[in-house]
Amino acid sequence: MTTIRQDAWNTDEDLILAEVVLRHIREGSTQLSAFEEVGERLSRTSAACGFRWNSAIRKKYEAAIALAKKQRSKGKKAQGEQEEQSMNEEVSEELTQVNVAVQPPEIALEKKQEPVETNHDATLTMEKVLTFLANYEEDRKAQVAQTAYDELKKENEKLKAELDKAEQEKRIMAEDYRSLLSIMDRARKLSLFETSKEA
Repeated sequence: MTTIRQDAWNTDEDLILAEVVLRHIREGSTQLSAFEEVGERLSRTSAACGFRWNSAIRKKYEAAIALAKKQRSKGKKAQGEQEEQSMNEEVSEELTQVNVAVQPPEIALEKKQEPVETNHDATLTMEKVLTFLANYEEDRKAQVAQTAYDELKKENEKLKAELDKAEQEKRIMAEDYRSLLSIMDRARKLSLFETSKEA
C-alpha cells in the first residue's frame, strides 16, 4: 500500500497536474479522471489534486483551458461529421436494399443504377446541434453578465446617492460648526466688554 503524501506541492507537481488536466479536457474526459490519474502518479488523493487545481493552478491556465476546450470541440466536430457521414452511407445502403427487395426485379435493377439522394438540409446534424449549444451558452453567459452589470450599476448609483447625502450632511455640519464658533467668539467678546465696563 502506498502512503498518501500530505506535504506541500512543488512546481514540477503543479506542471504535471496542469498537463494531465489539460490533456483530459482536450480528449473530452472529465477533470475527476484527471485528478485520479495525477493522484496515482504523485501519491496524493484525487481530492487533494482537485483542491490544488481549483485553488491555485486553474487561474494560471485559463487561456490554455479555453484552447483545450476548442480543440476538444473541433475533435468532437470532426468525429461527429465522420460518424454522420458513415451513418448516412449506411442508411442509403439500407434504403437501396429495401427498395430492391420490395420492387419487381426489372425496376430494382433500374433503381440500383440511380444514386440515392439524401436530403441533408432537413436532417439535424451534429454540427448544427453543437453550433446551437455554443450560441446558447454564449447567450446565457451574456445574459448573466448583463444581469450582474445591471445589479452593480444599481448598487453604484445607490452608493453615489449615499455619498452625496453624506457630503451634504458634512457641509451642513461644517456650516453649523462655523456658526457656533462665531456665536461663541461674539459671546466671549461681549463678556470681555462687559467685564472691562464694570472695572
